[in-house]
Amino acid sequence: LTSLRKVWRDSAWSSLTSQITWSSCWWTVETHLNMELKQSTYESKFFSFYRFTYEISPVFILMEEVVLRKMHSIIGWPEEDGDGIFCPGGTMSNLYSVLLARFHLFPVVKTHGMSAIPRLALFTSAHVHNLIIFTQINTTFWFLSVRGKMISSELNSSIETAKSKGLVPFYVNATAGTTVYGAFDPLNEIADICKHHGLWMHVDAAWGGGLLLSNKHRVKLQGIERAHSVTWNPHKMMGVPLQCSTILVKKKGLLQECNQLCAEYLFQPDKHYDVSYDTGDKSIQCGRHVDVFKLWLMWKAKGSEGFEAQINHCLENAEYLYYKLKRRSDFQLVFKGKPEHSNVCFWYLPKRLQSILPSPERDRELHMVAPKIKTKMMEEGFTMIGYQPLEDKVNFFRCVFSNPATQREDVDFLIDEIVRLGCEL
Repeated sequence: LTSLRKVWRDSAWSSLTSQITWSSCWWTVETHLNMELKQSTYESKFFSFYRFTYEISPVFILMEEVVLRKMHSIIGWPEEDGDGIFCPGGTMSNLYSVLLARFHLFPVVKTHGMSAIPRLALFTSAHVHNLIIFTQINTTFWFLSVRGKMISSELNSSIETAKSKGLVPFYVNATAGTTVYGAFDPLNEIADICKHHGLWMHVDAAWGGGLLLSNKHRVKLQGIERAHSVTWNPHKMMGVPLQCSTILVKKKGLLQECNQLCAEYLFQPDKHYDVSYDTGDKSIQCGRHVDVFKLWLMWKAKGSEGFEAQINHCLENAEYLYYKLKRRSDFQLVFKGKPEHSNVCFWYLPKRLQSILPSPERDRELHMVAPKIKTKMMEEGFTMIGYQPLEDKVNFFRCVFSNPATQREDVDFLIDEIVRLGCEL
């Protein structure tokens, strides 16, 4: 504990709001630490804070309700009608959405299992978050445009095809800010299709949800208010320390109905207070760490205007990098046009590849460039950037801006480093 306090004292933070944010993380840990624990057990107990009933953590239960209502209103839902909880990451949030959609259509699944319901089908983008792949439900991945956006006509035909095969379509996952390209699916078009077929519409806005706070960029999520559920991760674009993720639900009470197990040792109906504040029965995990406090405190310190400024700044950095690369012959952008989000995808072309026309042989050579440059970056320790292949595209760099402290000088340095490390490859 002494060493941790020393780290806290000696750390140099870039802004007052950073101090406030990290102090909220520290406070939720230290004020609930069993001081009799020996140092050897401290690490394992560091995050042992449980929140499942109002009597255990009344302040944080109310704080979560206030913040979730705020997020509902930003989406465009009535504050008093919505529901939601904080989850350990976007994967869990998306899992909740599938469980809710299934229960909403077939409540019997809770007591009789999957054998009591027909074969279901869900539909999602090919650039989906990895959770959907593991749902063990018949999944259709529809075609995308070159920018990674869903083609809504393909969705409609896929739904009809599933019906013809005897499957029961029940759920569509739209993505607002894909992981790689940062693309935004056409939410209003998807909502029209879901309404026509009577399907649950979920929007995975884990990465793109922060843009709802930007008056300049929230238009990219137009139609999100028509969704039945939304995943939004403040620990991504809003810069809240890990972990801070939410599942937001339009229909109040559905989370409780779907997940409630009524454990009698925790959830007694005859308590002296309103037991609707015992939120643990909404969750499939019951006890949860306090993830709301750091977000609440950041919001108090920054305000929505502060979040908007930092989000706009990140997208401005992405646009700056895009224009810098577009003007150079030694870089090639993965797709044409400005990025929709703060993701910029590109290849670096060493001198020996710049004069070679596109061909399978050139692609094989180019595929090795990004890994070699990243290896050198990690060996020298000055900077680091991720890379990946995607579908028929060989390894490319994916630069994602989410740190508001990043300045244009840092972007220039990144470009110079890539050139320095890769020019002789």
